[in-house]
Amino acid sequence: MYKKIPFDEKELQVVDSAPGRYGGPPTEILNKPATGRENYRAFYEMHPYWAPNTGGADSTMICPAVIPDNVGRHFVFDATTADLLKENPNYDGVDMFGIPWKFVPQVGGSMEDPAYPHPLDDANDWEKVLKFPNIDDWDWEGSAEVNKDFLKPDKWNSISMLNGAYFERLISFMGFENAVVALIDEDQQSALHDLFEATTELYIKLIDKCIEAYPLLDCINVHDDWGSQQNPFFSMDTAMEMIVPHAKKLTDHIKSKGLVADLHSCGHNEARVEAYIAMGWQSWSPQPMNDTVKLYNEYGDKILIGVTTSGIAEDATEEEQDRAAKEIADKFCVPGKPASFRAMGPAYFQRQLYKYSRINFSK
Repeated sequence: MYKKIPFDEKELQVVDSAPGRYGGPPTEILNKPATGRENYRAFYEMHPYWAPNTGGADSTMICPAVIPDNVGRHFVFDATTADLLKENPNYDGVDMFGIPWKFVPQVGGSMEDPAYPHPLDDANDWEKVLKFPNIDDWDWEGSAEVNKDFLKPDKWNSISMLNGAYFERLISFMGFENAVVALIDEDQQSALHDLFEATTELYIKLIDKCIEAYPLLDCINVHDDWGSQQNPFFSMDTAMEMIVPHAKKLTDHIKSKGLVADLHSCGHNEARVEAYIAMGWQSWSPQPMNDTVKLYNEYGDKILIGVTTSGIAEDATEEEQDRAAKEIADKFCVPGKPASFRAMGPAYFQRQLYKYSRINFSK
């Protein structure tokens, strides 16, 4: 619950630093009046104390190795990551459905191994072809033990679910071409609804397991990419008919557990934001090819939007940094309609951005 705390200049004192996320520069930790966890909770109530810092000072993300997707996709972030990278810097493997993935060092990501065919050609055959995992067999106790100190009680703790339960997962089953056809093929749609219902139930169980293993979790982030750099992959009608009802069941479950439902969806998908809202996602950080300012202006009171900002150059004067920080805060640090963003710039700029966001949100 938000409570008004007037800004005090003493808050600008640097008391510590946090490692930058994804290898970025360290983030200063200021003398803030609330914890990062408290601030993010207030943020999702639409009235934070300051603009949430996405650089590592206020939040932690876990992608545990116990979930096979994270190893297969080369996306493990937990207490075992350092040892995993030391043993095999280019590790990859199979996901929870047994589909092999291949890490591509040149792009720092992974894709389904092209040497293996996708297992499903027709959605009508999914029950005969796909083998759903028994997630009870995974070593949850071992993961909980090794990660017992990974998440922090003063930080906003999220877990990221790769592939998700819908279109991304369908691509891994069928390949892209067959997946987009299945969404609009009347002969496959009924079976596809059954498949999405099954993957939804799987993810509900998976989320419950994660909550039990990592009790400090605050947020469930689910991946489902819907577009290319230019356009969405499918129409709004298709999204609303084929995916929205199932995803709404998933987000309802997440919220029933007292957690936040956060969406990761790459692509030029600004025309699908109303579908994201209908699904019940509470936040989405679009890629820069989207008009994030327009999205914020039109929908920022319905879903928390990650806005792309220009930041400011490292060699800018303090006067320029101060002016840029105030401009950003005045645009996006609005009580009842906050935005998330990662505005790049020098340490002085970051402190001033914090200051002006605090002043705005304390009004």
